[in-house]
Amino acid sequence: MSQLSKQIGERLRSLRIAAGLTQERLAEQADMHPTYIGQLERGEKNATIESICKLANALDVPAAQLFAHLPNPASQPGPAEEIYQLVQECPPREQQALLVLLRQLLQYKRL
Repeated sequence: MSQLSKQIGERLRSLRIAAGLTQERLAEQADMHPTYIGQLERGEKNATIESICKLANALDVPAAQLFAHLPNPASQPGPAEEIYQLVQECPPREQQALLVLLRQLLQYKRL
C-alpha cells in the first residue's frame, strides 16, 4: 500500500466519523460496497476519481478536502499541519468550539 493511499484513507475515515456515518451508511449513500470503503480507509485500494467524487458528495464536502493539507511524506509535518489533522478528526461541533477557543487565545495574546 502506498503512503498516499494510506493518508487519503485516514482522511476518509476521519471525515466519515466526523459526519457520524458508519462504513455501511457511507457506502449506501455513495452507492458503493462497504468492503470497498473499508479497503479505501485502510489504504489497501486506490480510489478512482469517480469514487472520490461519490464519497465527497456522500460526505457533503468538496472532493479537494480529501487531499487538502496532506503531509509531505518526505518531511515531518509542521505544527499547522498537525493542528489541522487533530481538528479534522473532531466532529463539526467540536471544530467550531476549537475555532472559538483559538480566536480567543489569539486575541488575548495581542492584548
